[in-house]
Amino acid sequence: MPEPEKKHDQNNIVNQTCQEMKAGVLLVNLGTPSSFAARDIRRYLAEFLSDRRVVELPAVLWQPILRGVILPFRSRRLVHKYQQVWMEGGSPLLVHSLAQAQKIAEGFASQNLPVPVALAMRYGKPSLASALEDLRQQNCERILVVPMYPQYAASTTATILDKIASIAAGFRDQPEFRFIKRFYHEPGYINALVSKIKAFWQLNGKPQRLLLSFHGLPQRSVNQGDPYFKDCEGTLHLLRQALAGEGVKIDASFQSRFGAEKWLEPATQATLEAYPAKGVKRVDVICPGFVADCLETLEEIQLECAGAFQQAGGEQFRYIPCLNSDEQWINGLDGIIKRHLQGWCPAQSDQAL
Repeated sequence: MPEPEKKHDQNNIVNQTCQEMKAGVLLVNLGTPSSFAARDIRRYLAEFLSDRRVVELPAVLWQPILRGVILPFRSRRLVHKYQQVWMEGGSPLLVHSLAQAQKIAEGFASQNLPVPVALAMRYGKPSLASALEDLRQQNCERILVVPMYPQYAASTTATILDKIASIAAGFRDQPEFRFIKRFYHEPGYINALVSKIKAFWQLNGKPQRLLLSFHGLPQRSVNQGDPYFKDCEGTLHLLRQALAGEGVKIDASFQSRFGAEKWLEPATQATLEAYPAKGVKRVDVICPGFVADCLETLEEIQLECAGAFQQAGGEQFRYIPCLNSDEQWINGLDGIIKRHLQGWCPAQSDQAL
């Protein structure tokens, strides 16, 4: 057989394979209760706090404490907190995450990229199992998993991979998977944060201090090799570099402590309470570890920490919202996703991506 004909046959085979090997994108965030009712909060917390990646204690020791002490009391205490931030479409995390997924899907459609986009929560609904099934029903043979955490931690990103592996273990015909590990260093993410901060300052004036509040992590996890703290330091470095010309000092801290063991420091609330005595009475806070506003940003930071700062003598506390579905962030996320899709069909070519 002549060589050109062989090449033509090979191209036909490749093109046919590309058409059959459809790719899909799965965005995954932490999770949320279905409502602010105590029973739904309890159900969500039970799933979340039973994850061995989240609470690294033997189940025989932890589960009696969780079921007998924490769930009955903590779920009731959280009712009012969730009520304060609940939106018409549900929890802020769900509303903003759905908007992100929809805008990414619309962007793909406008570019004629036949790549389905699904949203899942690691805990609660929409579940990972249902989102994976949705993509499989759309004949996706390849799935790019996008944990919506800029900084990697075993208790966030790794547990998504664990759960997907567990679900896929029940599939007779498994899809191919790719996973994005972190994106704190991506220009699409950093530039979106910088633009958000600068736009806020242009409209409202600058503070004396900008505080970056990251979600906390037990110090023990970092001591055992978790790279999360280094990723947070990397984010701080890049933002300081990008905002160097603004003349505002930037600090970092860690919020959302849970339990009695030592967590990463400095703590966000303690940092804010100490500022006024140091002459820092006008502060802006942004949470770069969250790409969507949620209970931890809106209630813990915007309400609780603001109150603590003012009680300590602070005069002006301003919370800068998360990236949510800001156009620049969606464009940045679109670029990150498309780069990780390169080499996968059914995008018409890598050039189209």
